[in-house]
Amino acid sequence: MDLPGWELVWVHLAVLPGADDRLAILRSEASERARAAFAGIEPSSHPTMAAMRKLFRAAGCDPTRYRPSSEALLRRVLKGEDLPAIHPLVDLNNCLSVELAMPISVAATGSFTPPVTLRAGRPGETYESLRGPFNLEGKPLLADAAGPFSTPITDSQRGKVNEGTTRAWLAIYLPAGVVEPAEAREKLHALLVQAPVASFS
Repeated sequence: MDLPGWELVWVHLAVLPGADDRLAILRSEASERARAAFAGIEPSSHPTMAAMRKLFRAAGCDPTRYRPSSEALLRRVLKGEDLPAIHPLVDLNNCLSVELAMPISVAATGSFTPPVTLRAGRPGETYESLRGPFNLEGKPLLADAAGPFSTPITDSQRGKVNEGTTRAWLAIYLPAGVVEPAEAREKLHALLVQAPVASFS
């Protein structure tokens, strides 16, 4: 890990059958819990979000221009939008992201090869993100020997989860000493108890 102050939690999950109805409830309830937790709070001033923004700046990224994915997601939820239905593993990722107020990357199993490094993007580095071409310079990112494949801002086409994906990795980005890995795992476990849509694999 080339970026100080970060901690990564990796979780490998497999989709369980019959997840759709349980996911709809989970998305709705996670959205409601987020609205209750952030009532009257500006997201950027929340302690965990402020810590993540500080890490973005240290990497060379302006978090007011390139927001952590969790902050962008939470802002939509706080405006009254519910979490969207995309894919069971992506939906679970989004529920956990708003619960933790932390960005989480989803990468289909086999889309990258360990070892993986968390580092800042280099001059001239780009990738095809889920939003289109994305300039990686100064952005915190995950890379393997083939190059960058994910950021806590937007994931890549390379790691994209599609309709046929049944297994994927979640990479939970944490500010070290602010959110503990055990807390992230406990919240994920609680979500899976509430709606057993995936199993650890």
